[in-house]
Amino acid sequence: MIFPAIDIMDGGCVRLFKGDFNQRTDYEATPMDVAKSYAAAGAEWMHIVDLDGAKHGKTEQAELIMRIAKESGLKVQTGGGLRDLSQVQQLLQGGVERAVIGSLAVTNPQMVKFWINEVGQEKICIALDVNIGEDGVPYPATRGWTETGERTLWDVLEDYMGTGLATILVTDISKDGALGGANVELYKDIQTQYPTLNLITSGGVGSLAHVKSLKKLNPYGVIIGKALYENKFTLEEAIAC
Repeated sequence: MIFPAIDIMDGGCVRLFKGDFNQRTDYEATPMDVAKSYAAAGAEWMHIVDLDGAKHGKTEQAELIMRIAKESGLKVQTGGGLRDLSQVQQLLQGGVERAVIGSLAVTNPQMVKFWINEVGQEKICIALDVNIGEDGVPYPATRGWTETGERTLWDVLEDYMGTGLATILVTDISKDGALGGANVELYKDIQTQYPTLNLITSGGVGSLAHVKSLKKLNPYGVIIGKALYENKFTLEEAIAC
């Protein structure tokens, strides 16, 4: 399944290059217009990131995101700055289908496990944005990708086994926004080690060939952002390929 993505900052659509807030591209189309165009193109879901929330550690675009969820005709999953259960519940009650938890999934897994139990496994996705270390091992980053911890991706995932976690979203930060292709080998490793998890891939898609290489893995979802903004191909083509 293709998840077209929009990143929202200051109420508009933006993209970052490799997660760097200083390398930001702003787009003229409004988030609502983009969402409706994706619905018209045949998308079922949309992935929305509140970059203000990710940067500042508190959700800031909730009202806009809930309006998109209600008016766009798409199912919405969203994350960025979610730090307490009330914020998650507000989004879910406001029409959002799934809350995406990033930094807290790494820094406070016990709290996130509690949330999974409270709202249901189908309503929570943990997002693990990784830097690949010199040893070739993926290490999740936190706080809008500005800090990298000492725990590996495998440590974090192992800690969630048996908790009811169903869906994960993994991004190789070095690939994000670069349009040079996804880290297919990383996703293969995840599927081999954790075949019961629904894997959503993210980062690096810049051509239909990249989309096809990910679809061969048969993941739960493939997130595409910048390539659609910059007309590398159409959403219809990505869905059909």
